[in-house]
Amino acid sequence: MFEYFEGFVTIVTPAFVVLDVHGVGYKLMTANPYRYQEDDQKKVRIFVYQAVRDNDMALYGFYDQEEKALFEKLINVSGIGPKSALAILANTDHSGLVDAIAGDDVAYLTKFPGIGKKTAGQIILDLKDKIGQLSQPDLFHETNATQTTDQPALQDALAALEALGYRSKEVEKIAKKLRELPTTTTDEYLRHGLTLLTK
Repeated sequence: MFEYFEGFVTIVTPAFVVLDVHGVGYKLMTANPYRYQEDDQKKVRIFVYQAVRDNDMALYGFYDQEEKALFEKLINVSGIGPKSALAILANTDHSGLVDAIAGDDVAYLTKFPGIGKKTAGQIILDLKDKIGQLSQPDLFHETNATQTTDQPALQDALAALEALGYRSKEVEKIAKKLRELPTTTTDEYLRHGLTLLTK
């Protein structure tokens, strides 16, 4: 129904952003909300997917059309819901995902939250023949977020990882390593965290 919205990001949380479009605030669930920053002066375009279920309707936001297309392919796999698809998209290593599908690498796919061996096998079965259609753009462009040394940036990143479905114990294990990183943004903490969790 919708292809994209253009507006101003007014709220950023670990699980979603709110995009103000002519005075209407749209709650968009995104893989990495911290690619955006609150700015009522800079208009952004976010591609959207509307999911309608029995008693629920939600909007999912994507940085570009390629990310949205990959999301749509993933949710068409039996056993993959929007939340699991977002967790997979949050990882910056999309070439790793493509290689895993092409190489029948079930172990790699089961590292994502909510993905068991059966679902991983289904992903391979359903998408292997379509692997050539999965483009590998740099979906995670640099954000304009201001560099900060504040620990709240790390706390926001850890909260975002849990919002994606990773268990608290898993997140706690990598928190120490993330604290050792040089000055960074929440977006960068989140990227490093996802890399550590999927090793």
